[in-house]
Amino acid sequence: MTISKQKHDKQQIQLLLDTVRQQRLDLSASCHDFLQRTAQYDRCWLTFLNMKRYLTIWLILSPNRFLRLIKRGFGVWSTWRMLKKVLQQR
Repeated sequence: MTISKQKHDKQQIQLLLDTVRQQRLDLSASCHDFLQRTAQYDRCWLTFLNMKRYLTIWLILSPNRFLRLIKRGFGVWSTWRMLKKVLQQR
């Protein structure tokens, strides 16, 4: 193998290593950005999971109130969807 061929191979290897290093940095930055953007949802999910125990107790003690709350929640959600649809058409 000639010296110029070896230099070319070393340059090619260095170029590939630089590419991999840059891809790792980009992936790390994207991961950090993703975690920042989803932090609020993660906190809400953890809050919900922590409340699940109390919700189960409340469900056992007063199932009628729970069903009434679900019906109201569904009604509010349906109303919200309808209002969004109407406002988007304008």
